[in-house]
Parts: sequence; C-alpha cells; structure tokens
Amino acid sequence: MREIGVETYVPDASVITNGVLKMIILEGRIKGNLVILRELIDYFESLAKSNRSLGILGLDEMRFVRTACNSRGIPVEVVSSGRKAEDVDALVRWYALDTGATLITSSKTQQLASEAIGVKVLYVEPPRTRLTTLEKFFDDKTMSVHLKEGAPPYAKQGRPGKWRLVQLSENPLSREEIEAIADEILEVARTDPDAIVEIERPNSIIIQLNLYRIIIARPPMSDGWEITAVKPLVRPKLEDYALPEKLMRRLEERAEGILIAGAPGMGKT
Repeated sequence: MREIGVETYVPDASVITNGVLKMIILEGRIKGNLVILRELIDYFESLAKSNRSLGILGLDEMRFVRTACNSRGIPVEVVSSGRKAEDVDALVRWYALDTGATLITSSKTQQLASEAIGVKVLYVEPPRTRLTTLEKFFDDKTMSVHLKEGAPPYAKQGRPGKWRLVQLSENPLSREEIEAIADEILEVARTDPDAIVEIERPNSIIIQLNLYRIIIARPPMSDGWEITAVKPLVRPKLEDYALPEKLMRRLEERAEGILIAGAPGMGKT
C-alpha cells in the first residue's frame, strides 16, 4: 500500500536492465513509495517470450527489485499508466507528469525529455564494468578470439592477409565458463551507454562494445555455446588497396552509398 505524504518514484526500463534501481534501493537512496508500470512488466515479458535476453534480464531484475524493497520496507505498487504508446519509456514519462512522481532513469535522452515537460528526474549514472575475462584472450597481435563449448580457446593473430590460428590453452572451455563470459558481456552491454545491440535473435546476439564486435550463439542454433569477438588492428584507407585508377576515379566521381567488401566469413553482415 502506498504511503501518503511521501515521495513517489517511478523507474523506466534503463534503471531496471542495468541494475541501477536495485543498487540505489539497497544503498538507501529511495525514501518513499515505488510505483512500477504494468506496461513495463508487459514489455519485458513480451521480449522474454521472444527469447530476447533483455526480456529475461528485465524480469529477473524486477524480482530482485521487489526483494530489495521488502528488505528496506519500501512499499511497491504496480499500476497501469492509463495511456497508450508504443514506447514504454514514454508511458513512464507521462505517468510521472500526471501524478507528480519522480522519474528514475539512467538515460540522458529520457532525462532531457522528462525535464522538458516539467517532470522531476532522478538521474543515476550507470556503473561502468569491463570485459575483464574476454580481454584476457587479446593482445596487440590478436585480431579475433573464438570460444566454443567443449573446445580450447583459439585466436587469430597477425594482420589481415597474414594471420595464423593459435590455440590459447590446452583446457577445453566448459558450458559454465562460456556462459559466465557471455553474462559478463551482456552485463557490460546493458550498463555501457555506447554499447550497440546490432542484432538479437532467439538464440544469438551481435553486440558492438567499443572496439569489440561480439557474436554469441547458443543451442539449438549451434551445437554448443559459442562466442566470437573481433577487434580491428588496423584501419586501412581505400588508397591502401592499390585499386585500378579507373575504379578509383569512378568511386570518387560517380559512386554513391557505402561500399562493403570482404571475403566470405569476414563479417560483412
């Protein structure tokens, strides 16, 4: 039951998925009521039913948030916004405006949009985490790392056009080890505002994390958990490819759009 006369807080999706809401509750920074929109739960449930990792993560965090609130004696209420919108964060924003609640977010865009319409905002910077385990497989000569359940880790070392496949360890990776690395990658992806989830399918995900382009695949798409991480070592210019003068002139004078070239399996998709 919501307490009368105390501040009411309403979180958006960003502070659920990056763990910030749970963190500030346990730190004692929330003094009042917590309202969670039913549409936010429906949003994560819909993603989870599509086997999208963000949905499972969001629902798990919702459970942790309720447990944290119970431990701190914070009343939690689930309500409907009474509005219709495709963007669940917009529903949170308008609910905060309608009720005078304080909106909790880790999104700068949400903060600006909310303050523009007069909503009180508690902005919390997400904690930064690093790809500690994955980065251990890389050095200044490593182009890509290939991890597969039941097999030892491998790396491509060298440079484009002149590389070799190197076995990094004699020990095969277990499913638990691969899953732990995948969890670390997803943890960084949800807390790093510069991370981009390029493609997410039921059993695979492609993420751009700073210099790393990472592909995670799991059964039944693959016969075991797999992680491939690629990091560019050089950034060649078009002139470095020694193209015919006629082609260079055509590209400079007539061609439009983006040219994507590379051998099969090199990452054009």
